[in-house]
Amino acid sequence: MRTGELAAASGLTAKTIRFYKQTGLLPEPPRTPSGYRDYPLQMTHRLAFIRDAQSAGLTLAEIRSVLALRDSGEPPCTHVTDLIEQHLADIELCMAELRKTCTALRGLAERAAVTDPSTWHTGGHLPHHRRPRTRVTTRDCQLLADNLRLSA
Repeated sequence: MRTGELAAASGLTAKTIRFYKQTGLLPEPPRTPSGYRDYPLQMTHRLAFIRDAQSAGLTLAEIRSVLALRDSGEPPCTHVTDLIEQHLADIELCMAELRKTCTALRGLAERAAVTDPSTWHTGGHLPHHRRPRTRVTTRDCQLLADNLRLSA
């Protein structure tokens, strides 16, 4: 099946399939006599795995490493388990940081509810504290986890 047909069958765009091909997530397919790529039907299963693995938080590099093991005939089970355990540890760490942030924000909200703004002489900043961020993103958690891994 050609790239467009594979895209339609997998629910992805042709651009995404080309990107996956360029980054090594998809092997080079055979070509038709006229030179078009001719992906086998099983490639839809590989694309579904890539999509599911991304949804679970694996990076494309991690997904590539799993697929490389599988393509070499080696069962990737141990490697996948290690990746999942690392991601779970990262999520637990992120959740702990989010709980700390939540606690700090609750404390600030309680103080703000009983503080008279006319007594502030701080140039608009909260006294004795940095201005709290209003949102901790998944990217924040990933950066935190990466920094902790590097410092360990």
